[in-house]
Amino acid sequence: MRLHGLLSFPLTPFTAADTVDAAVLAEHVSQQIAAGPAALFVACGTGEFTALGMDEYRTVVRTAVREAAGRLPVFAGAGGGPRTAREFARAAAEAGADGLLLLPPYLVTSTPAGLVRHIAYVAQASGLPLVVYQRANAVLDPAAALALLDLPTVIGIKDGRGDVDAMTRLVTTIRASSHPRAADMVFLNGLPTAEVTAAAYRAIGVPSYSSAALSFVPDLAVAFHRAYEAGDDRVTRTLLSEFYLPLVALRERVAGYAVALPKAGARLGGLAVGPVRPPLTDLPPEHVEHLAALIRDGRAALRRLQDSPVAPGVAA
Repeated sequence: MRLHGLLSFPLTPFTAADTVDAAVLAEHVSQQIAAGPAALFVACGTGEFTALGMDEYRTVVRTAVREAAGRLPVFAGAGGGPRTAREFARAAAEAGADGLLLLPPYLVTSTPAGLVRHIAYVAQASGLPLVVYQRANAVLDPAAALALLDLPTVIGIKDGRGDVDAMTRLVTTIRASSHPRAADMVFLNGLPTAEVTAAAYRAIGVPSYSSAALSFVPDLAVAFHRAYEAGDDRVTRTLLSEFYLPLVALRERVAGYAVALPKAGARLGGLAVGPVRPPLTDLPPEHVEHLAALIRDGRAALRRLQDSPVAPGVAA
């Protein structure tokens, strides 16, 4: 399964009564699909996987699968301890998911070889294609990455660490191996606000990335990705300067804003996604106003770019 392109990570809406709002989720997923991503990844980090009960998880996955209707693959998050992760993997398969994103194991820090054992243990539960999310306590080394090629359902690695040197070693080790699956392994940039690091990751052979921005400003996310694919540095530099870098500065002010900011942005856009669940915290009014100003600035920059295209023969 190829996952080349812009990847959507939908939010999970909650009602005032603290239940999953399936109707709003369906609307949100439909809007995400209209933006043209290569795949949906539901109930993952941005979708607050760790805050969902099993019944809620099934609702989220089934809703996304129904809205996707086979038009693009739907991956579902799975995580926690090994037995818990297997339960989520089975539930995802039963709900019709096309694949899994395996989040780091709960709490326990082990070795890369131990992580491979964990991945194999979970992968056996469902038979679904599985992408390994490398971050926090889930860290691969080249030998462990190579071992993943012997797990037939493991199709890729998503990096959320941001260590370009280490990721280069993983990519190079796999691609340079003689393993029959080496050329098909997928590598994804899964850093928060991945647009900021997209060019650096593409340079080491990781061209696809997840976009939290797509969940609340799809117009900006799609415009950036199109320019990124076309090599239009004028557009990517402008959007980085006017929107993405200021967004990162706001995101870094409070732990958990990688999720809370997209949810606040979606509410600003008129989607009733509700609050984040604890231990995350919602934005105070002053940060909501700051985010609204950043969105206005980003859209104003995009309009200027659209109104003043580069003349033929002039370098971007």
